[in-house]
Amino acid sequence: MISVVIPLYNKEKQIANTLHSVLRQTFQNFEIVVVDDGSTDNSVQEVEKVNDIRIRIVHQKNAGVSAARNKGIEEAKYDLIAFLDADDKWKAEYLETQYYLFQKYSQCSVYACGYEFSDSNGNVSGTIIRKLPFQEEDGVLTNYFEVASCSHPPIWTSAVMVKKDAIQAIGGFPVGIKSGEDLLTWARLATHYSIAYCRKVQAIFIQDFSHNINQVPSRVHDNSDIVEIELIKLLSFLDSSQRKHFYHYLSLWFKMRTSVYLRIYDIRHTWKYGLKSIRYNITNYKVYFMMFMVLLPRSVQQIIKDKYASHE
Repeated sequence: MISVVIPLYNKEKQIANTLHSVLRQTFQNFEIVVVDDGSTDNSVQEVEKVNDIRIRIVHQKNAGVSAARNKGIEEAKYDLIAFLDADDKWKAEYLETQYYLFQKYSQCSVYACGYEFSDSNGNVSGTIIRKLPFQEEDGVLTNYFEVASCSHPPIWTSAVMVKKDAIQAIGGFPVGIKSGEDLLTWARLATHYSIAYCRKVQAIFIQDFSHNINQVPSRVHDNSDIVEIELIKLLSFLDSSQRKHFYHYLSLWFKMRTSVYLRIYDIRHTWKYGLKSIRYNITNYKVYFMMFMVLLPRSVQQIIKDKYASHE
């Protein structure tokens, strides 16, 4: 049996499609724990319209997505937990694929598979996953930080299943972080547990997947360095061969933060996080470009951004 945990906050237009993507699974031995994180729209009513005795709704005051996922972990009845965000979807064989990994790789505690991006118009964009340590369709992801530092994230929230005792042992999802809570969770799991991975694309990340440099970020990172501090604590668990890739992984995290602040014309934080990115990987050349860009007048920045975007 698998417990499917869905954190829910104001997704009345999406949650029904998400739930039906679970109910259409070829693997049917599951429960669905929907954690309502204090929704103020009709999200809960939309869940109640879906008639299936396997769906349970748990309510809490709004405390953020990490707290909602942690509540779902606590409420889960079964030892395998699959996470699904309330606006994403699974293909029909998703749970079957994850359960296959669980059976084949009994030494692992984390199970991940391929995913793709889809926007609101149904336009699909694939992910790029490089340097997997195996040639077959599935295997054990022994070099998580190497793959994560040069690819789309190999673990993504709606494409991962974990053993309940493993996610609880690392403290669940960190609460109080505006951005990077998922990244930190996967890094902790990758440091302490083995990961089984399947290349098959079985999950759909619903978002605007454009990475246009002109696109204003939907949310801005907080200015806390807690993600960096907590990630550094993991170094003591890594051998020398893994550390280089871990530093490049850190560099990528700060490169993403640099990009966010560039797009909102924040000079101070663009430079702060650009320097941190270079500190961990001096060859991260795109960061130099972003740090130079933010010093230019906004009108000049826009001209360059428009030309850059036209070549994307």
